[in-house]
Amino acid sequence: MFVGFEYATDGKVKYEQLASQLDALLDGEKNRYANLSNASALLNQFFDRINWVGFYLMDEGELVLGPFQGLPACIRIPLGRGVCGTAATRKETIIVPDVNAFPGHIACDAASQSEIVVPILKDDVLLGVLDIDSPELDRFTEEDRAGLEHFIEVLVKHI
Repeated sequence: MFVGFEYATDGKVKYEQLASQLDALLDGEKNRYANLSNASALLNQFFDRINWVGFYLMDEGELVLGPFQGLPACIRIPLGRGVCGTAATRKETIIVPDVNAFPGHIACDAASQSEIVVPILKDDVLLGVLDIDSPELDRFTEEDRAGLEHFIEVLVKHI
């Protein structure tokens, strides 16, 4: 049974707790979609001030919607297009303080104002991206980047 708890206030410690919680939650389960579903639910519980969190997975050369929490979303995103497609092509995390200022932003939810996208890489092969949106401008920080990149490192062991 999953039991939520109050995370530390220190950012680095908080993200270490999140990564440990993810590792324990997924321990022993091999199903990729079950693990991605629980990972998105865990992130939704962890973050405040977000309106969407989930995964887009590589499928035949494009990103395809995977497990998520939030409103219905765009199903397919070409590589190089929008924040997700750009992060996937570059294989690097992108923080967008104002999505309306990002050239070619794909608006799945008009309420989204800022976004962070973290590529999921295994042995330098792109498996997909983690995408988190917020209805606030400038919601995501470098601390979020570092913490989510570590989260993805732990997740990759289970997918």
